[in-house]
Amino acid sequence: MQISIWKTFYIKPNEIGILYHRSDFKKILQPGTYTYFGRHWQVKTYDLNQPEFKIENLELLLRNHSAELQQYLLVVRTAFNQAALVRLGQNWVSVAPNQLRAFWRGFIDVESHLFNLDESLELPTEFVQQVRGIALNEIKKFQIPEYEIGLLYVQNNFVRSLEPGEYAFWAVNRDVAVRTQSRILPNPQFPLEDVLIEQHPEFVAAHCEIVQLQNQQVAIVRYQGKVVSILAPCSRKLFWQGVEIEVIDITTDAKLPSPLVAELVSGLPETLTLSRNCLHICEVPAQYMGLLYINQEFQTQLQPGRHAWWVFGRSLKTEVFDQRLQTMEVSGQDILSKDKVPLRLNLTAGYRILDPLTAKNRLSDITSYLYKELQFALRGAVGEKTLDALLEDKGAIDRSIFDYIRQKTSDYGIEVDSVGVKDIILPGEIKTILGKVVEAEKAAQANGVRRREETAATRSMLNTAKVMEDNPVALRLKELEVLERIAEKIEKIQVNGSLDSILTDLIRINR
Repeated sequence: MQISIWKTFYIKPNEIGILYHRSDFKKILQPGTYTYFGRHWQVKTYDLNQPEFKIENLELLLRNHSAELQQYLLVVRTAFNQAALVRLGQNWVSVAPNQLRAFWRGFIDVESHLFNLDESLELPTEFVQQVRGIALNEIKKFQIPEYEIGLLYVQNNFVRSLEPGEYAFWAVNRDVAVRTQSRILPNPQFPLEDVLIEQHPEFVAAHCEIVQLQNQQVAIVRYQGKVVSILAPCSRKLFWQGVEIEVIDITTDAKLPSPLVAELVSGLPETLTLSRNCLHICEVPAQYMGLLYINQEFQTQLQPGRHAWWVFGRSLKTEVFDQRLQTMEVSGQDILSKDKVPLRLNLTAGYRILDPLTAKNRLSDITSYLYKELQFALRGAVGEKTLDALLEDKGAIDRSIFDYIRQKTSDYGIEVDSVGVKDIILPGEIKTILGKVVEAEKAAQANGVRRREETAATRSMLNTAKVMEDNPVALRLKELEVLERIAEKIEKIQVNGSLDSILTDLIRINR
């Protein structure tokens, strides 16, 4: 039996091979058919559609056969501070630091680019455009719209600002982040704003306006004429350039002038929202009077209108008093009259506050005081009179109460305009008794009237008889009148004889 000691190898057009003899590298084989004599020849093929040359002993091969391998391989070696981009035809791959990688030449175009990470983590613009849409593990990409600005942070430390555009950064063993801020909003919320001010003055000078206030200073920041922020004393804040800053000293006078009140309080709703926590606002309606207290001390009276004060560093309190005529009801007062009759009364009083400061300083509760004194006056006036006297002259109660309450309130800046008892409510049994008394009185009055009417009627009849006695014509007229009244009540009359005989018979009948 004859054993062949020739070995034949076929390498496809899309492959490349490495020839080994007893595991020792000999040469690179291009596509084609190869025959070698001996049993210890071996060929390992690689698909060129996968352009990266992946082999365990790459470092050893390059050390011993660098010249030959460099003809067929693009070798990319990165140091600890380097990274690389490798273009494989239309595709790109990234190479992290401290790596050795190789790619086959010739089948597709390959090229490599080394980047020093100590100098910059940012990819140049031409590479950013070429790797657009390609996922690369070691690279982070950011898109900043035209209405925003980017803040580049590496390991949470601010590096620089980024104008609108497309950016890519190496993020190898480092945390790279871009935090965007809208340039439309004039008051951005910068992360670690104090660090930016202290450590990066060049960024602040290039892009921002800084507001730094002393004690007893406030600031109003406007953008395009609109209030965008109100800053308290000792504040420090960054704004985009283009804002208008008004600093106000509130050391001596915390009250806002009328134009500022109109802008901050009566203006846009969003402006009022900004100023709500910064201002003490008091609205005094027409016919009212206001009192202002600062740090618990009275300062001034407030005329009708809208008033506002800065609240920083002081305690403010305002009270508003209605100076119009007001009404107070004292209802359901159960009181005994002088003759021990229980009564329930309702009282109404009209009053106005003439001097709010005096009333406030001398009375803790104006309405309670006035209500109590009206109660005392009502009880005193009713308790001194009998029921009959009360019912006969209710105005006496009103006068007594009015004199008493005016004397009590005159020293407190309160004027009582009128006092009146609306209702005097009697118990049920007293009502019944009074009803009977009134009924008897009315019956007696009716009898007197009836007697007077009867007397007058009798006197009239007597006078009529005297006239007819002396005058026959008058008597005949009276007879005709009587006949007329009788005829009205009779349906049918039959006359026999003369009128004289009829009248004579009727007179006889009446007699």
